[in-house]
Amino acid sequence: MKLFFKSSDAPASGSRSQTPAPEAEAARSGDMAISADTALSTDEPIATDEVITPPARPEPSAATPLAGRLFLPAPSPKTVEETGLSESFLINHLCKVMHAGGTLTPAQIADVVKLPKLVCRQIIKQMTALMLVEAQGLDSADIKSDIRYTLTNLGKAWALDALNVSQYIGPAPVTLDAFEAQIRRQSINHEEIHRSELDLALSHLVIPDILKAQLGPAANSGRSMLLYGEPGNGKTSLAEALGKSFRDVVSFPHAILVGHQIIRFHDETLHQAAELPEDQPRGDMRWVPCHRPVVIAGGELMLHMLDLSFEHTARFYEAPMHLKALGGVFVLDDFGRQAEPPQAYLNRWIVPLEKGFDILSLHTGKKFSVPFDQLVVFSSNMMPEEMGDDAALRRIYFKIHVPSPSKDDYFQIFRSACHDVGIAWEPEVMERFYEDKYETAGFVTSGAHPGFLLRHILAACRYLEREPVLSLDLLELAWRNVAASKRRDRR
Repeated sequence: MKLFFKSSDAPASGSRSQTPAPEAEAARSGDMAISADTALSTDEPIATDEVITPPARPEPSAATPLAGRLFLPAPSPKTVEETGLSESFLINHLCKVMHAGGTLTPAQIADVVKLPKLVCRQIIKQMTALMLVEAQGLDSADIKSDIRYTLTNLGKAWALDALNVSQYIGPAPVTLDAFEAQIRRQSINHEEIHRSELDLALSHLVIPDILKAQLGPAANSGRSMLLYGEPGNGKTSLAEALGKSFRDVVSFPHAILVGHQIIRFHDETLHQAAELPEDQPRGDMRWVPCHRPVVIAGGELMLHMLDLSFEHTARFYEAPMHLKALGGVFVLDDFGRQAEPPQAYLNRWIVPLEKGFDILSLHTGKKFSVPFDQLVVFSSNMMPEEMGDDAALRRIYFKIHVPSPSKDDYFQIFRSACHDVGIAWEPEVMERFYEDKYETAGFVTSGAHPGFLLRHILAACRYLEREPVLSLDLLELAWRNVAASKRRDRR
């Protein structure tokens, strides 16, 4: 899908449950959510009607400052019991970490497993009693420095047995119960997008006011939406902009433990880190503060990719893309171009879209439910009736037509694109070109055409050693490469 910007300040590229849980209601009132510019007291409720003007987002790889509410996990555990994990699991996990890292101090182990050093020392004490580790002296000449530990032969054998079960080495997982509670507490349902915020998020796009008026309620509804229309008119850009209009900071775990199986969840390629104030307690370090994610899947999405992916060599799971979009926006782009028909995807999501939870399965046969708490956006060039039957389409509550640009909008896009590449705008030339191609020949306007035509003009001028100008001969030459359609917009 082509981006359809009106100026050079365009940002870089990037269904929710219907009944809020009690914890989420507490978050709505301010008990669980902390404003970025308030003290760290949960005794004072947060004013939900305060309009915060968010700063522009940097590149997705960068940490960004807070602009909305902050949903932190529980405080750091102080004992093994408070981790929610069994002592035997943690012993196995530390054995694997020490097998990979060699001689380590409790602080170094804590940095890997994201548990407090105090808890790591409790586990090491038990490992010492089991003769799995032995002390190797102080880490430095300072008598206050940490003691270094290494695995004994018995500990190495123990580690190999643990690695045969799962080769996952990294931050300790959180329990499924803790994961579900946190996701419901920070539900996307509890963040309201007001008109001023949506206007800011969409300010880089040229879109009619009526479309904006439809997008706002859809974003706040807690329901799924379909954006459909001719290709090149910014449907994907709209979906991305909707995602960036959310300002809350949520927390995601590095991994989740279901039964005895580990599911890796946090994904640096999809989850944009949020920078917390230096004096802000982080809580349980197994959780990562992130902006609400915007996850985009296109024609490459297969039905099996909506299930857990089991790494047969490493023996742990990877969470599917739509699960990683929890609390954010999941965009199914180019809907209808996937290998399976659209009806198959709608059938797969009938229960999640309707009930607000999804069912996943382990390779052992165990099934478990997870929250389905995201804004699902289907983006398609197809008409709604071409995608599936009425029963499936009823689960998509908002069906929003994204029209091709009007003449005024088309010229506005073209003028901005000319400004961006340093080509002078020629209104008389463009009037003749527009009349010839769009009014007389009957081609459908597209928000992608201006940028496409200008790139071809620049390439031709470099070859011809000409000064880039907006002339009819160059526009005609560029037009030969345009995949234009004569099919008029349908609603």
